Amino acid sequence: MIVVVVEDLIFLSKIQQTAKEVGVQIESLNPDKLAERITRGTVSAVIIDLNHRSGAAVDVVRALKSDPSTRDIQITGFFSHVQADLATAAREAGCDHILARSKFTQQLPELLLQLAGEETPSSPQV
Repeated sequence: MIVVVVEDLIFLSKIQQTAKEVGVQIESLNPDKLAERITRGTVSAVIIDLNHRSGAAVDVVRALKSDPSTRDIQITGFFSHVQADLATAAREAGCDHILARSKFTQQLPELLLQLAGEETPSSPQV
């Protein structure tokens, strides 16, 4: 399961649609619910909008990477390309992959498959 922390509903809808197209299961959460969700079940990866309105994205990354029980979860963050300082802070907090929003959008299908541990899209069910 990939957990997505994105507040922009239009962008979230794009991620959800892409996940459906490639056969990857995702769940959308607010940052304050993330740690609780991770402890309840199998989460293989987190995608987080580093520009999240809560201002807590980097703190969430830091908390997950500092906890031995969540340290190995892959975290991919995306940000506005003009905020290099935010990318640096996320990298220092332990974010595994950091992409500008435009590059994230371009690579989304492949990224979802990679984070889900798949190499090719799932075949549609007949």
